Amino acid sequence: MTIRAVVKGVGHYLPDRIVPNAEFEASLETSDEWIRSRSGIERRHFAAAGQTTSDMAARAARAALADAGLSANDLDAIIVATSTADLTFPSAATMVQDAIGMTTGFAFDVQAVCAGFVFGLANANALIVSGQATRVMVIGAETFSRIMDWTDRSTCVLFGDGAGALILEAGTGTGAATDRGILATDLHSDGRFRDILYVDGGVATQNTGHLRMQGKEVFRHAVEKLAETAHASLAKAGLSNEDVDWIVPHQANLRIIKATAQKMHLGMDHVVLTVQDHGNTSAASIPLALSVGKQRGQIKPGDLLVTEAIGGGLAWGSVVLRW
Repeated sequence: MTIRAVVKGVGHYLPDRIVPNAEFEASLETSDEWIRSRSGIERRHFAAAGQTTSDMAARAARAALADAGLSANDLDAIIVATSTADLTFPSAATMVQDAIGMTTGFAFDVQAVCAGFVFGLANANALIVSGQATRVMVIGAETFSRIMDWTDRSTCVLFGDGAGALILEAGTGTGAATDRGILATDLHSDGRFRDILYVDGGVATQNTGHLRMQGKEVFRHAVEKLAETAHASLAKAGLSNEDVDWIVPHQANLRIIKATAQKMHLGMDHVVLTVQDHGNTSAASIPLALSVGKQRGQIKPGDLLVTEAIGGGLAWGSVVLRW
């Protein structure tokens, strides 16, 4: 008998305000066509004034609990992946814990930028497989609209806000690749490349700062590293590209997503795509795509999924799971 971390429920939340590409034309030298052609993004959601990352995370958490038919105190742990927590401390996860009425267990944040949800899944899997927890909620939530430089057209048009949540529950399997749940994880980081994607603020500067990115360098690393980590996870699970039903990638840029799928020898009909509607929501993008993919009827029980992401750090990784 093998313990597996099996998906029990999923949910998401998007702020009410939808921002089409055309809205940027009044303040930037850009256009809807320019943004679409370079990123595939058509629109994104921005949080309302006073709306925080933990608030959006709590809304996604409630949706996932409803989908799973569980209450907050059925959870043993909450992991929130975010780079835009409300405060330096306490963690956004403890704020979510309070907001949903969870009075037991424990909660903590994971910071791996756009790869945060993948890192969160790997940590949740380890907690469940080791017996430290039976049910863990992993949330990705971001308000990147708060760290944009609105004069930089190369970055500010790419990002959006939102939250997604996934509940994992301990289940039993045979140890074979046919088991439901997380089958393999693969994580990496390399601090030598931290200067190509970062925020120029924090405790050291005593200000929030803005996101800075060398787009061409990030693109080059992303295409290479995302395909490599996906292949590594599949190999650990004893599977290959041909076994994959869905790639659920970090929704950063349509060109990166297409290039990664091509390197995995899979067509776009095997990709859950939401970047056109959400933009890059960093750690929230994969759980948002999982929830939307389920709502659309794309992701079904028994499907084999590969999730992969890369973010500042650089940090990157992948997870292979059977829905």
